[in-house]
Amino acid sequence: MPLPDSIETLQDFHHHVLTTRPSSTAAIVAAPGAGQCFVYSSCQSVPPLSPHQRRDFYKIYLLKAGTGRLHYASRSLEVAPPALIFSNPLVPYSVERDAGTHEAIYCSFNAEFWQSNGRPGQPSLAESPLFRPGGSPVLLLNELQLAVLEPLFQQLVAQAATDYVHRYEVIHNYVELILHEALKIDPPTAHFSSHNAAGRVASLFLELLTRQFPLLTPTHQLRLRTPHDYAAALAIHVNYLNRAVQAATGKTTTAHLAERLVQEATVLLQSSYWSVAEISDSLGFAYPTYFNRFFKKHTGLTPLQMRQAELLPA
Repeated sequence: MPLPDSIETLQDFHHHVLTTRPSSTAAIVAAPGAGQCFVYSSCQSVPPLSPHQRRDFYKIYLLKAGTGRLHYASRSLEVAPPALIFSNPLVPYSVERDAGTHEAIYCSFNAEFWQSNGRPGQPSLAESPLFRPGGSPVLLLNELQLAVLEPLFQQLVAQAATDYVHRYEVIHNYVELILHEALKIDPPTAHFSSHNAAGRVASLFLELLTRQFPLLTPTHQLRLRTPHDYAAALAIHVNYLNRAVQAATGKTTTAHLAERLVQEATVLLQSSYWSVAEISDSLGFAYPTYFNRFFKKHTGLTPLQMRQAELLPA
């Protein structure tokens, strides 16, 4: 069955796996602070299509049995075991599985888990070619590579099931070993195009746009601001993104971005006590004057006029 829309955290996903996949072996590990890691193994028949749901965590899994396709932005990849598969919280994927039993060992974790156990100077996962948008999310393995990686994944399951007080550090070390082994493997280069790739790109763009909001604090900065930013995140050319969005929605990429920026700016002006300069900065404008011109162009009011109408101090 599809994952429920309520699944956004590792706790939700952990509960879902334990209640819907009784044959799975699962354990969730809480690290100091907000860090969490969820490890589970599964061997069972699964739904043929697993659409992406919003999940704000990274995932690595070792596919040992079962074939299918991984759809990612404008690309699709044939997946056959043994394979090592990565997903990141920025770019959504969907999995189309062929009939039959699928067996895999999974490790999901949030950014805080990686950061809280990492060494000083350790690069962020977003900088890793294994998770970076534009990289290849699938590594097809030979038998020798499988022989190296499978024991590491088995150790993840074993360590997660213990009550050792420092098990999150041990798991972090095994995850790091898996990433190093993966970096030694050349990624596959053969892709095939799906007939609805343009529609999928438009859908992913709109999802990424929605994820940027709401802005919760004045220090919260938009990660993606321009069509080029979104194209880079999806590893496609900006012209292709613009054509796909226009064809699927009838509006340009720029129009979607402007509409959402105006919507967020209006909410902040009417319901927050952030200064206009803070709102401007959070929305990615280099100077408040640029924000003033942009907002008036699309609403007919300056930010100050919008705020005064709600009787909030500027």
